Amino acid sequence: MTTMAGLKIKQFREERTLSRAAFGAWYGAPGSTVQGWEEDGKRASGPVVNQIAANGIATHADWYISIRTENDMSSWAPDSWTRADARQMPTYPDAAALDAATDTLASFPPLVFAGEARNLTADLARVAEGKAFLLQGGDCAESFAEHSANTIRDTFRVILQMAVVLTFASKLPTVKLGRMAGQFAKPRSSDVEVQNGVELPAYRGDIVNDIEFTPEGRLPDPQRMVRAYSQSAATLNLLRAFAGGGYANLAQVHRWTLDYMGRSPWAKKYAETADRIGEALDFMAACGISPETVPQLAQTRFYTSHEALLLRYEQALTRQDSLTGDWYDTSAHFLWIGDRTRFEGSAHVEYLRGIGNPIGMKCGPSLEPDALLRLLDTLNPHRVPGRMTLITRYGHDKIEAGLPKLVRAVLREGHPVVWSCDPMHGNTVKAATGYKTRPFDRILAEVRGFFAVHRAEGSIAGGIHAEMTGQNVTECTGGAVDVTEQSLADRYHTHCDPRLNAGQSIELAFLLAEMLNVEMAERRRAAA
Repeated sequence: MTTMAGLKIKQFREERTLSRAAFGAWYGAPGSTVQGWEEDGKRASGPVVNQIAANGIATHADWYISIRTENDMSSWAPDSWTRADARQMPTYPDAAALDAATDTLASFPPLVFAGEARNLTADLARVAEGKAFLLQGGDCAESFAEHSANTIRDTFRVILQMAVVLTFASKLPTVKLGRMAGQFAKPRSSDVEVQNGVELPAYRGDIVNDIEFTPEGRLPDPQRMVRAYSQSAATLNLLRAFAGGGYANLAQVHRWTLDYMGRSPWAKKYAETADRIGEALDFMAACGISPETVPQLAQTRFYTSHEALLLRYEQALTRQDSLTGDWYDTSAHFLWIGDRTRFEGSAHVEYLRGIGNPIGMKCGPSLEPDALLRLLDTLNPHRVPGRMTLITRYGHDKIEAGLPKLVRAVLREGHPVVWSCDPMHGNTVKAATGYKTRPFDRILAEVRGFFAVHRAEGSIAGGIHAEMTGQNVTECTGGAVDVTEQSLADRYHTHCDPRLNAGQSIELAFLLAEMLNVEMAERRRAAA
């Protein structure tokens, strides 16, 4: 294991045929020290780091980006997962058609780039240290039918609103990570679905088959992967334009509010926050600081993520970085392993252990501390900060009893992880009207329990992972704009699980901000 700085120093030397001793002499370091920088991931002293940065050889951030060497990956290949236990995978009836589709994908350009994934790892390392907060949100499952510019824009701007609320309240930067541009595949509790005595393959997301309950629709079709790639590329193109083209400009903070949110009492509170941000921007402009002079005010970093479930798709989009030689899954910046695929010997674990992207893992009541530690040793053996995010999903009535043992084990072993709370999946119930829903009060209770556990254990509550949308849906009950079981049918549009609507998402952000304020106050007291 080395660092990006070590790699750049080695390249610099070799291009100029400099020995380690000759290079080190410039900085008052022996050749053995330079070897440590290049091969062992050791970091130089502060003054030397400054000198090397001033000479344009390696930046300060490069010393914190870990790079795996060839020896680290000797037993891994993009297809090594095929020799492990692959669950939650569809059975394609035509092997030749499957190979043709994946060959097509393998010839396509990457959707994201290795450098972007490394930037996210660095951002998540700050989250793990308590110097930033992770906001991960988006659709339960993207669909082909609902793909439109308006749908993408509305979800993007709700995430922007949530991030503004969290950053303004906590004074921490918010890392924005969308469940977008690739969140198509879904795990299923059964391989089949039965309706009126008819048994067909289960719906596994638009990337695999059709939600329509017909023999033709439910047949897994590999060409759907090609269509999912094309839709993801279009989504990413628009997201990049929104993030860097002026839409994310903080001066637009008032314009991000969706029209129908005017009925929510939280809309007024958001408007008050936006007013205060506007006043701060006016003051800064008077001092000569504006979006024109400080690009961070006019644009934002926005990353994409999805569950790495359909491994033939992920393998086809795996590329070797020309700079580092590391392998990256270029379908998204961040991939995660679900609750049903994170067992030891899993094909999904085998695949994800070899890619350089930051990765996540769902952790629930069935996961014991010893198994978690073994998985962490497999997925992050060199304990790279920002590499691992643990996404807890317990249920409002189980988190305070189940989570502490995992937190204690991770703290004891010194693994640098981001702890994020998924308060959605453990709180799904069936309403009397027959609709699957998630009560908002239970979602909020799990988040409170998550913060309480980390405060009690001396750990860092680092993020939130929510299934939400910018659409005015009625899928989760409760919230200030009270969605009742009777009103679920009004606008129940999800292709899979119920999502928070925009009003409920903003409400969650304000309640999260209150918890973060308490958390930051506790940290300040502990540091005093």
